[in-house]
Amino acid sequence: MKSPASASWKAPLKFRMLDIEVDGQRYKDAFTWNPYDPDSEVVMFAKRTVKDLKLSPGFLPQIVQSIQSQLATFRSYEGQDMYVGDKIIPIKLDLQVNHIVIRDQFLWDLNNFDSDPEEFARTLCKDLGIEDPEVEPAIAFAIREQLYEIAIQNVTTARENRISKKGRRAAEHFTPSKASGAALDLMKLFSFGSSVVRKRKEWDYYKPVLDLLSNEDVHALEAKEERSG
Repeated sequence: MKSPASASWKAPLKFRMLDIEVDGQRYKDAFTWNPYDPDSEVVMFAKRTVKDLKLSPGFLPQIVQSIQSQLATFRSYEGQDMYVGDKIIPIKLDLQVNHIVIRDQFLWDLNNFDSDPEEFARTLCKDLGIEDPEVEPAIAFAIREQLYEIAIQNVTTARENRISKKGRRAAEHFTPSKASGAALDLMKLFSFGSSVVRKRKEWDYYKPVLDLLSNEDVHALEAKEERSG
């Protein structure tokens, strides 16, 4: 099956992570980017970022290089054979955004291309009454990051199957991929011996948990992150 690595979502958006330090000044950010935008957009974005955040000029080439490197990696997988079976994967959220900590776990159908991380994040924030505008994109980002990792695993599996005749035969008979150990096969999950109704002991694992942090808690977490970084 020929499929771009971004086939698990509707829009051709790809997450980007930046963590750059220049002359004792640190810039961290996470956002989505359309990999089909012209490369000139990267330079324009970097210039605006440096200007708006009043960063030192040394950040400009670093930001450009980091984004372009991630785009090159993503594009190298585009058009590759991808192993895709009827399966769903567990998505886990464990995020701290400003004063809000949100933890959740849910199942995501890789073959449902109508699934939209942004729409899911918007609905989740609405249901939980979250008003902080930074939480919604953080949730969508976390989902896309995990979907991307699974997509790369699927591409890698397809490459391995091409090399091995045995692997090719296994793929033709829809044998679950060993590389996608975290993925759940739909046939196994919903076989005659199982139920779509979760067991009571699993209920607590599949419900969102929302915590509100005090200013002291936030400062303590930031200090801990700086020490570990």
